[in-house]
Amino acid sequence: MRGRVLVIAGSDSGGGAGIQADIKAITALGGYAATAVTALTAQNTLGVHGVLPVPPDFVRAQMRVVLDDIGADAIKTGMLGDADTIVAICEELPARAAGIPLVVDPVMVAKGGARLLADAALAALRARLIPLASLLTPNLPEAETLLGISIGDAAAMPAAAEALRSLGAAAALLKGGHLPGDEIVDVLATAAGVVEFRSPRIATRHTHGTGCTLASAIAAGLAQGMKLHDAVVRARAYVQAALRAAPGFGAGHGPLNHAVTVDPARLAALGSAE
Repeated sequence: MRGRVLVIAGSDSGGGAGIQADIKAITALGGYAATAVTALTAQNTLGVHGVLPVPPDFVRAQMRVVLDDIGADAIKTGMLGDADTIVAICEELPARAAGIPLVVDPVMVAKGGARLLADAALAALRARLIPLASLLTPNLPEAETLLGISIGDAAAMPAAAEALRSLGAAAALLKGGHLPGDEIVDVLATAAGVVEFRSPRIATRHTHGTGCTLASAIAAGLAQGMKLHDAVVRARAYVQAALRAAPGFGAGHGPLNHAVTVDPARLAALGSAE
């Protein structure tokens, strides 16, 4: 187990997204996941049925005790909920996690359409958290909200990814899964330029948690000392494999198979051990 990742995000009771997906992805890639939970959700593959925020001071307390004892080699944020929580996180990060890579997944809307970020929190996200990010990982609707523009096709994505960097993040990975077509295009913008990643679209409704999983998989790579480009390549391959092996649970947007990296032979051997 190599690479400590502190995940600051909301809980998904259905286990497909949120902090549950984060923990699974980081573990599946050989890392160690610690958490600061920002909210509890009553959630399944059909949608979000309720949200219970965690007080910002308690989010801060979770961060403090983990960073002061276990430490972290990378930090990933997901669902943050409100402006006060974002401010609390941004006050803790420079004090206890200066220089540690930060992956910011700007979770705004759940797969089923439920809003997960208050309107008033958007300004705090832009002004306080994104400038601290080593990597920003929005999907197209999130990028459009952050930038106030429409991104109509893959040809518009490189300029949009560069515009996301102008918000203050060191790098931005713009995810193109919401565009129609048989190919998924993601665009990574860094100080060195823009790189496009292309892969065939996997025909499945079991896509719940893909964004959380991808961002946490990248964070695990950074925590393990990988270069950003290599961490993105491995994370995309992991998500694609997990999509292909999705277990088919639930009547709606089902979860990925985060355990796709688990060796069945080694698992079976545990059961036969005396």
